Amino acid sequence: MSVRLPLLTPAVPGLRYSCHGCGACCRDFTIELSPADMERLDRQGWQAELGVPFWTEFRGRRWLRQRSDGACVFLQDDGRCRVHARFGLEAKPLACQLFPFSFAPGPERARVGVSFACSSVQRGLGAEIASHGQDLRRMQAELPEALSPRAAPELLQGLPGTTAEVEAVRQAVDGLLAQGEIPWAVRLVGFAWVAQSLRLANLDTVRGDRLGELVSTLARAVPEELPLLDDMEPSERSWRLLRQAVFARVEDPKIPDLQRAGRFRTVMGQWRRSRAWSRGRGVMPAISGWPLVRFDQVEHATMPPSGPEADAVGELFVRWMRAAVLGDRAWGAGLHGWPVFEGLGMTALNMACAAWLARAHAAGSNRVQVTLQDAQQAIGRVDRTASRAVWLGSTGEHLRLAWFCRGDHLRRIARSLFRSEPRAGAAAVARAG
Repeated sequence: MSVRLPLLTPAVPGLRYSCHGCGACCRDFTIELSPADMERLDRQGWQAELGVPFWTEFRGRRWLRQRSDGACVFLQDDGRCRVHARFGLEAKPLACQLFPFSFAPGPERARVGVSFACSSVQRGLGAEIASHGQDLRRMQAELPEALSPRAAPELLQGLPGTTAEVEAVRQAVDGLLAQGEIPWAVRLVGFAWVAQSLRLANLDTVRGDRLGELVSTLARAVPEELPLLDDMEPSERSWRLLRQAVFARVEDPKIPDLQRAGRFRTVMGQWRRSRAWSRGRGVMPAISGWPLVRFDQVEHATMPPSGPEADAVGELFVRWMRAAVLGDRAWGAGLHGWPVFEGLGMTALNMACAAWLARAHAAGSNRVQVTLQDAQQAIGRVDRTASRAVWLGSTGEHLRLAWFCRGDHLRRIARSLFRSEPRAGAAAVARAG
C-alpha cells in the first residue's frame, strides 16, 4: 500500500531523539502483538530458544511475555533487545520499532507525535526528529490507520472543526508557549487559562477567521490578564481531584501481576489505592522505582526560583507542551479522540499532574525544591499513560476536566503548582484532605 498522507514532524527547539539503549521502555511498557508481529517473531524461532512462548494471552489478546519484574522476555542484561541485536530493528514488533513516535492522521497529513516517556527525548539527546523520516515513513506504511486521511477533529463534542480552524488554534497556543520573553511559569499557567476558557466558550457562532482571532487574542492577553485574576488558593476539593487524576496517570497494571492476582483482588487493590490518593493522608502509595513520600511532604516542595535549574525545568515543561500541540498529542487521534478544546484542557491537566509529581519526587528525595531530574521523572510517568491508558478517555475523565474548567480551578491549581514558594496553609490543607 502506498503512503498517501505526508508526514509532518514537530519543529520544537531541543526536541531530539536517538536510542541510547537504556532499556527503560522494555521494562516499562506492555506490548500488544498484531498478527503480523506474531508471524514475524514465529519465523525467528524464539519459542524453541526460550523454552516458553514469547507471548501470553490475556483477556482475548496476545501480548509480549513479561518476566516477573515486568521486563520484556527479550530484554538482555546489557539493556539491548535480543530481537534487535540478532535480526535488526525491522524484526521487532512494530510498537517497539515505533517508540517513542506515534502518528496522528488528519485531512492533509499525518503529524508525528513524540513521547516524553523516553529518557532520551526528555534530555534532548540524539538526532533531530526530522532526521528519522525514512524509518517513520517505513513504519507508517505498515499502519493502515496512519495512511488514510481523517476528518479534522471536533472543536467541542458535537461541534465539527475545519482544518483551518484547528491550525489557527495550534498556531496561537504554540505561539504563546514559544514566547521566550515571557517567564516560563506564566506561559504554562497561561496555557491552562486559555485551555479552560476555550473549553467553556460558546463557539456556535464564532467560527472560521473569527475563531482564530478569538484564540489569538486570548493567547496574546496572557501576560496582561493573568495578574488581574484572583490569587485564591485552590480548594480542598481541587487538590483531592488532582490527586485522583495523578493516580489515574501512575497506575501501572502489569499482565503477570494481573494474572497472579485475578480480577477480584486486582479491582480491590485499585480501589484501595484510589481511596488513599483521594484522601491524601499518610504515605503516598508506592510508584515503581520512586522513593516513598508522605502526602504532607509534597505540599512543602516548590518549583526552583530563578536560575539555571529553574530555566532547565521550565524548558522541559514548555518543550513537552509544544511537542504535544504540534504533534497532535493534545487532541484528536493522538489523545483518545478528544475534541480540540477538551483535549487542550486534558493536556493542561496532564501538565498539572506532572508538576505535582515533580514535587512528590523531590520531597521523596529529601529536596525542598524541584530539580530537572524530578521534572524528568514526573513528565515521563505522565506521558507514558497520556495517550495509551484507555481509562484516560473515559467519561469520568471528561467529567473531572469539566469540573476543573468551571470556576477557574484549572488555572488556579496550575498557578499554585508552578510557583517557587510554599502555598499558604499547605500543611493544614494536607491534614484536612
